[in-house]
Amino acid sequence: MDTALLIDDVRLTPILIADPPLLNIQGVHQPYTPRLIVEVTTRSGVTGVGETYGDGTYLDLARPLAEALPGHSVTHVNGLHHLAERVCGGSPAPEAGVDAGGLRGVRTAGKLRLSVVSGFEVACLDALGKTLGLPVHALLGGKVRDAVDYSAYLFYRWAEHPAGGAKDDWGAALDPAGIVAQARRLVADHGFRSFKLKGGVFPPDQEIAAVRALAEAFPGRPLRLDPNGAWSVGTSLYVARRLGGVLEYLEDPASGTDRMAEVAAGTDVPLATNMCVTTFPEIAGAFARDAVQVVLCDHHYWGGLHRTRELAAICRTYGVGLSMHSNTHLGISLAAMTHVAATVPNLDHACDSHYPWQTEDVITARHVFEGGRLAVSDAPGLGVELDRERLAALHRRWLDDDGTMRERDDAAAMRRADPEWVVPAVPRW
Repeated sequence: MDTALLIDDVRLTPILIADPPLLNIQGVHQPYTPRLIVEVTTRSGVTGVGETYGDGTYLDLARPLAEALPGHSVTHVNGLHHLAERVCGGSPAPEAGVDAGGLRGVRTAGKLRLSVVSGFEVACLDALGKTLGLPVHALLGGKVRDAVDYSAYLFYRWAEHPAGGAKDDWGAALDPAGIVAQARRLVADHGFRSFKLKGGVFPPDQEIAAVRALAEAFPGRPLRLDPNGAWSVGTSLYVARRLGGVLEYLEDPASGTDRMAEVAAGTDVPLATNMCVTTFPEIAGAFARDAVQVVLCDHHYWGGLHRTRELAAICRTYGVGLSMHSNTHLGISLAAMTHVAATVPNLDHACDSHYPWQTEDVITARHVFEGGRLAVSDAPGLGVELDRERLAALHRRWLDDDGTMRERDDAAAMRRADPEWVVPAVPRW
């Protein structure tokens, strides 16, 4: 074994990053959201970086894994899952407060571990790539495209947070005109050629009107609507009828495989998911019932870049489309998303990304979309470098927090504006 590839040290840095007041079925994003930066340093002094969720439940699992990893090789990424199962302790209960379904995934112990391992796997691959002088996509078998398409991610939003926080100049978007204006700016700034609207915020007819306004403003452009399981089967079919021929796909209109299968049986509009298919055991039932026609992969959910490629192969085998889900991520995760997306032949749809909404980052040079696409880096590793001064500042924000922002809780943020707010039961409509 090449001792230069052995891991000498692992550093975990929880941070808080500014987040705009974006609305969803759970409530509204808090002014700051937690992320975890993982650094893996080899005995030869090469450091690789990864990124994942930073809430306390993830940190509790990441710490023992970080302690156990020194002495292992950065090449042994297949063993990370077994190591995590062995050292990460008992099974933390899912958090009732932020079990946002499609927003963060149902937080069972196994799914929490997958999200944690994903950050470590990316850091190991980054370190290995830097050591060998190879980009991460080469470690995954090589790229099949030189650039990856991303979609404009549209949100209903307030102009500012009710309890302070970072400010921006986007203004409110609470009606079709506001959504179209938001889309125009994202096109002007980043050149996006497709659009996804986060729904489940207003009654379905209002969101139908917003999608139709987008279709009129951007004729022929692919459009998606994602209400995060907010609708009944009947309402889902109603929306599908109203938007037939308009939508590229309808994402998680109803909650759960059973309801999705009922909707799929009653419409020709393709259904996508990042809620009812987020682990390998969930694939068989959903595919057998034709409940979904597009799976949104996410290396944070599925346990890393290699497992994302395994998912892609299964989708390819069964003729199920593939796209990519997004979370409130920074540039490390976006680099990882782009590398794995570049290696997947059957990437059938543009990927989601929250990145244009994030004004802060921990890398030295922000990613730049050109024509709605990101060029795939051929630099060693991920092709990004940590801005240590900025990382330290965001970590100080985490240290100074009184605990209210260390756990993402969109419902708590909404209650600052509406003290009576309760997360709606699904189906909401």
